[in-house]
Amino acid sequence: MIPVHPSTAASARPRRGARSAAAPLRAGEHVVVVGYGPVAARFVEDAADLAAEGALRITVVGAEAEPAYNRVLVGEHAVGRTARDAMALSDPSALAAAGVEVLLGTTVVRLDRARRVLSLRDGAGAERELAWDRLVLATGARPNLPVLRGLNPDPAAYAHLPAGVTALRDLADAAAVRTVVARRGRVVVLGGGVLGLEAALAAAEAGCPVRVVHHGPWPMTRSLDAAGGALLDRALAGAGVEVVSSAQAREVLLDDDGAFTGLALEDGRTLPGELLLLSVGVRARTELAEGAGLRTARGVLVDHELQADVEQRVFALGDCAEVLCRDPSCTVCPDRAGAGPSGLIGPGWRQAEWLAARFRAELQAVAGGGTAVVEPLVQGPEPAVRLKARAVELACAGTVAGEPWQARPDGGSVVQWADGGAGGYLKLVLRPDRTLAGYVALGLPRAAAEVGLLHERGTPVPADPGVLLRLDGVDAPAPAAPGPEATVCSCAGVSAARIVRAVDDGADSLDAVRRTTRASTGCGGCTDRVRRLVEEHAARVPA
Repeated sequence: MIPVHPSTAASARPRRGARSAAAPLRAGEHVVVVGYGPVAARFVEDAADLAAEGALRITVVGAEAEPAYNRVLVGEHAVGRTARDAMALSDPSALAAAGVEVLLGTTVVRLDRARRVLSLRDGAGAERELAWDRLVLATGARPNLPVLRGLNPDPAAYAHLPAGVTALRDLADAAAVRTVVARRGRVVVLGGGVLGLEAALAAAEAGCPVRVVHHGPWPMTRSLDAAGGALLDRALAGAGVEVVSSAQAREVLLDDDGAFTGLALEDGRTLPGELLLLSVGVRARTELAEGAGLRTARGVLVDHELQADVEQRVFALGDCAEVLCRDPSCTVCPDRAGAGPSGLIGPGWRQAEWLAARFRAELQAVAGGGTAVVEPLVQGPEPAVRLKARAVELACAGTVAGEPWQARPDGGSVVQWADGGAGGYLKLVLRPDRTLAGYVALGLPRAAAEVGLLHERGTPVPADPGVLLRLDGVDAPAPAAPGPEATVCSCAGVSAARIVRAVDDGADSLDAVRRTTRASTGCGGCTDRVRRLVEEHAARVPA
């Protein structure tokens, strides 16, 4: 939990400039959350006790008819590897028991900041208004639609894509994909980023012929260097995924019934298929904020306290938010550049936890006659990008450009190793103090785990980087159990010690530990590590 405490020392509070004159959060106010995805679900879960105590009234408005679920696992659900129940992130009945109102299948049509009112429309088309005192925008991001013949590129037209064309964003998309995968249909993926490759690998593993069309010279162009990209291309081919690089799509081909039959490329080639997966990035959902006069760029602009307006009444978090603090006197995030949607669940969860902690601290401070002090929400190291697939092990983060023989402007260095036969690749970009500015680890799962910890903690790389390669050697010892303070689940920020405590307290299975600690409820990349830790420690706990 993020540390919070009331204090009468106003100077201890992170600076807010002119915002300090805004009215503090008071007991009984109505907090409305727009959006019911993973980030909104985390905020509501952390603030539910405030509703149960009567300190706040909380309402969640979700456009989908389904309660919050883990969208990161939609692709695995589509190919039958993850059950629907394992994706659940929220229990509306439990929230209702705590006094939280959940409105499913309800769309927010308009945001009126002057009157502090939302205009809502339910699934039957009926409209009504909902008043609020504080508003939390957690609307996430929508998939980009490419400008191609046969497609309407308007993002609002996503629900009307031709049959057989999807971006695999929700449960309805997963159901459509499952019908094609069940008959081993041909799959074309447009976009060679991490999400597109994960979907391609999952479909190939299910027995589908798969082709990935990518405009860059190698897959994951923004995250990998040329050598890493070439070796990844080879690994994908070995897993049954053909990558068509440096290719531009021109037209989506449809049959007489309007269903997808193939993708035409600019060079004249046609790639036949029964399913087209669009994976060309996402765009923050900012239309509500724009209509209400809030500042937007790549997302809804917020400061480091997630505030989108000068009155401290509207907040944004998750993929719809762009943190860009413009206070020249701010000591928390000087020179921070704004960033659009990351597509990663961990940063959004940390924002949700922080905002719930802030609301709790403000209520406690008002009740005690003091001033709320909340530890600043600071930006940690750039999260790693992990390709989660059974056939390909890849992790990368930060800056990976440069060659070992080239001098680096900052005085750092580059360590690079490759094994073309085995498909292993490790690249470390080091600062002068030997901490990691970036790295790539392909086909080296143990080295990737160790390098990831070094990057996350800002720990220098060993003087002999070769010790990292030996972790994946044939005669390498069994992996040591993670130390107590080692982070096992990066998405939820769960340490090994916390998992062990949960097992000691009776959580003797993976599902039980998930419920208790939230570990392995994010991207799923740590599931095997969490399971091993649970099984190993549970075996040592006396019956």
